[in-house]
Amino acid sequence: MRYLRIAFSTSIMVGLLVLICAQDAFAYVDPGTGSYVLQLIMAGLLAAAFALKSYWRSVAAFLSRLLSKK
Repeated sequence: MRYLRIAFSTSIMVGLLVLICAQDAFAYVDPGTGSYVLQLIMAGLLAAAFALKSYWRSVAAFLSRLLSKK
């Protein structure tokens, strides 16, 4: 779980760094690129849903322990 947190925070920092340091590209973007990006997003969402489905018992047990403590 710790490695997941480190990977997530690192990816957020890299993403913010890319957005802050962005420069003008002056490049042509092919119309098929939007379709490819949409496919990547959909594949990522489906992979996350499959992972959640695969580990649902672990996630449910974690949430029940988290919510039952007062």
